[in-house]
Amino acid sequence: MFKRMKNILTNPHMSIETRKRILECYIELILMYGCETWIISKQTRGRLEATEMCFLRRMMRIPWTAKKPNNTVLSETKTKRALINKIRKRPATFFGHIMRRERQEHLVTTGMFMGRRGRGRLREKTTDGLASWLGRWSGLYGRNDQNNRSMMCGGA
Repeated sequence: MFKRMKNILTNPHMSIETRKRILECYIELILMYGCETWIISKQTRGRLEATEMCFLRRMMRIPWTAKKPNNTVLSETKTKRALINKIRKRPATFFGHIMRRERQEHLVTTGMFMGRRGRGRLREKTTDGLASWLGRWSGLYGRNDQNNRSMMCGGA
């Protein structure tokens, strides 16, 4: 998508602010499509940050061979890294909608079902990613874990 809009985004006659707004409106929204369901690992986070910097460097017409640090590029464009925070905010709001409904989506998201768990390594759940991002490890929604399990699994 960036290639299609390259003429507009790299145009030196347009202000940087206008080009950044166009980048946010078109490119970042396409990039963030479906990010409500992503599990962001360290590798994914690094790739997203590199993509954000790549967009800014292209906008400023800075070649990748130029040894400019990211801080310099950010100060030239007068921005801060915001893409990863936008991506982290969307699952949090989506999670809030699901937790208020308390239907099957609620059970699937929290990963608490009756019965035995499957073999192998445990998969990272949406709640794990949100908890690490928010800095809380237990009691995401006000109750302790034992009460949550008993309410969701139908136990006493």
